[in-house]
Amino acid sequence: MSPSSGPKTPEASADSACASGGWIRTARRPPGWSPPGPQPAGHGDREDLWPREREDLCYLTGDFRIFQRTDGHRWSLDDLLTAWRALSWTTAREPRRVLDLGCGIGSVLMMLAWKLEHAAVTGVEAQELSIGLARRSLAYNGLEDRVRVHHGDIRDPSLSLTDHPFEFITGTPPYFQTSDGVVSTMPQKGPCRFEVRGGVEAYAEAAARHLTPDGMFTVCEDARQSARVEAALRGHHLAAVDRLDVIGREGKAPLFSVFRCMRGEFSDGYGVETLTVRDRHGQWTPDFSAVREMMGLPPKIIAGAAGQTT
Repeated sequence: MSPSSGPKTPEASADSACASGGWIRTARRPPGWSPPGPQPAGHGDREDLWPREREDLCYLTGDFRIFQRTDGHRWSLDDLLTAWRALSWTTAREPRRVLDLGCGIGSVLMMLAWKLEHAAVTGVEAQELSIGLARRSLAYNGLEDRVRVHHGDIRDPSLSLTDHPFEFITGTPPYFQTSDGVVSTMPQKGPCRFEVRGGVEAYAEAAARHLTPDGMFTVCEDARQSARVEAALRGHHLAAVDRLDVIGREGKAPLFSVFRCMRGEFSDGYGVETLTVRDRHGQWTPDFSAVREMMGLPPKIIAGAAGQTT
């Protein structure tokens, strides 16, 4: 299969190799299940919207797809639950201006755009490689008219994104300080995992700078760093409304936490909830299955394409 001869919306019963060296991943969906939400534009006739060498085109949420490096940073559970937790706040008032800090390859950015079909969504990212992948994904899914990725460092106080502040901000900071281990030299991986451009403190400062007076900020962090998150929020006059501790498997310690915050003086009395992804037998819990349903993912997956998560 080649970019010039491929179908408008590539689909196959197994992963398809492209002449350009990349892979198109097939969906692993149960028979009869149809994804909700908007459809991607496709653009199968554009060579730049086919996966290149060491890239694949994977499903993200609903029928939206995302370009990823096979040897680089890939979207994950952290992204899914950060987007879901943020979107759980939108039932009363749908935000019109949305910002994702350190958006990387655009996973959280596009999950938000998939659900908030009338919102203008902006991402900020420092790594050029990630920006290139994100922008191609936006083009593939037909989102360029209302979703954009700005090349910049969230720590830059002169960073100008819009004439108006944002009602809704998300962030998924790296979890590790550079002193915690060896920073990977693989594409994207080092800055995505290690705080080479700041950690949760930088994200809290940027959120406070760009948030409307009544806006909402959702951020995830390593579950062992809750005290550090609290200090960062307190230092920028942000108050935690609640915290979700995510447990990978029943009986294990939490993997990461997702904080939802608003402007205000920090108080220790915020609510704490837990979500367990898998039970003791390794099966998805009803709570996690409900998350998947809201985010346009199938209730279960079937054996099939390697490297596919939906």
